[in-house]
Amino acid sequence: MNQQIKVLVVDDSAVVRKMICDALAKDPEIMVVGTAPDPYIARDKIIELNPDVLTLDLEMPRMDGLTFLKILQQHKPIPVIIISALTQAGSQAALEALALGAVDVLAKPTSSYSIGHLGEDLAARIKAAAGATLRKRPAVTAPAPVPAAPPGSTSLIRKPAGGPWHPRQLITFGASTGGVEALTEVLTHLPGNLPGIAIVQHIPAYFSKALAERLALQCAFEVREAVEGDLLRPGLALIAPGDFHMTLAWSGAGYRVSLNQKPPVHHCRPAVDVLFRSAAECPGARIVSVILTGMGCDGALGMKGQKAAGAKTIAQDQATSVVYGMPRVAAELGVVDQVLPLPKIAAAVVEAARALAGGPAAAAHREPVLT
Repeated sequence: MNQQIKVLVVDDSAVVRKMICDALAKDPEIMVVGTAPDPYIARDKIIELNPDVLTLDLEMPRMDGLTFLKILQQHKPIPVIIISALTQAGSQAALEALALGAVDVLAKPTSSYSIGHLGEDLAARIKAAAGATLRKRPAVTAPAPVPAAPPGSTSLIRKPAGGPWHPRQLITFGASTGGVEALTEVLTHLPGNLPGIAIVQHIPAYFSKALAERLALQCAFEVREAVEGDLLRPGLALIAPGDFHMTLAWSGAGYRVSLNQKPPVHHCRPAVDVLFRSAAECPGARIVSVILTGMGCDGALGMKGQKAAGAKTIAQDQATSVVYGMPRVAAELGVVDQVLPLPKIAAAVVEAARALAGGPAAAAHREPVLT
């Protein structure tokens, strides 16, 4: 890179500001051009220093981070990475920040050890954020979770998808930078009785639980953070917990979830490739697989294995991706059936699932005989 990425660090804690600055100083492609203890000082420094990326705390004096983010995105959009506390309130606020246009979220460091562990990850995310595609946001307040439609609702997302499904059908999703909002867009437009859905979103521990809880209020099916031994079933979506890889294996009664903390893959845990590969290795699996926006290459090789096993594969297009990394690599490998804009992916998932549902075993809901 010929020019360094200019970063402004906004946090009310002098200790945290120094920890972030020290960590980023180790990367020659990044230059911290300034720091600010609150949004008012940050506003002046943005005008003076014209940073490429902002790191932003949410709990600050004089003006909270969400309010500042809304103002910033309306008047001078800049890629923003939220650095938030690992608490229930902090996690919910971070998800609201992503809905308001923040590019990514990381857990707030609490010690020199944690920032040392975070440093490389933060640098990588800053580089991805610097190339992010930002979209204008309307002047609205932070969105509240949308409650599930009541019984008898005519909501489009509660229309039946068709079926019955083949017992070995499943749907897998992988996403990273920009993925929280992309997943929300797709999942909230899916019907409630699809085959089981397994999701890996690159997100820190604890934030994944908050994401699952938020989606559970908005989707037509059950959504929750996966736990060891979960059985994936129609009408259920499971999100990999932050800092845990998630795998699937056929148990005879369905796809059983296992979690582990083996080394990161592509610097990620959970990794999309781990989930995708495990699904591809299940005998007779009928997979619809989707790669959404994200930096890097995670998921591409796993999707290659799924495609070889007969999966229907979909990737988000460049125009609607915040970061066109993971979908691009998968497309370049030649393992993607459809490259689609985000608003068209939900319908494509339903169509692909229907295409894989055929056969006598599906019609009778019998377990296929495998040799």
